Amino acid sequence: MFELIEELKREILVVLMAAMPISELRGAIPLGISLGLSPIHSTIISIIGNMAIVPILLKVLNPVMNYLEKTFLFSKFIGWIKRRTLKRTRAAIKKYSLLGLFILVAIPVPTTGAWTGCIAATLLKLDYKNALMVILSGVFTAGIIVSTISYQVFG
Repeated sequence: MFELIEELKREILVVLMAAMPISELRGAIPLGISLGLSPIHSTIISIIGNMAIVPILLKVLNPVMNYLEKTFLFSKFIGWIKRRTLKRTRAAIKKYSLLGLFILVAIPVPTTGAWTGCIAATLLKLDYKNALMVILSGVFTAGIIVSTISYQVFG
């Protein structure tokens, strides 16, 4: 019984890490492996955790950012996020269209991933279904890349 609870705690921790901005599955997969989960298990639950937030983000980011941008406390921060994301993504996404969004999400480097992809898709007013499919494909690809690298390091 205690083993099951411990396993669930580790899995929940990995899923939550994967759903968080910045770390996403790039941090969750190595975390899961370091907590004793198998590389495949860690990868699967990290991908699920990272993908679970995408449909929600694509629906709520625009109204939430618009609201927060009007507040005194968050207006500068939201403006900075918008400028930074557009500066880093607009050219690639305009040049390569949805392929640019896929590359942004799939290449596992810091400050790219599902969250940045969702912000870029929202700011560039990309179609919800297209953006969703491309971002989910990018998350899956990034998961495979990070898993392969993590397996080489931890294996």
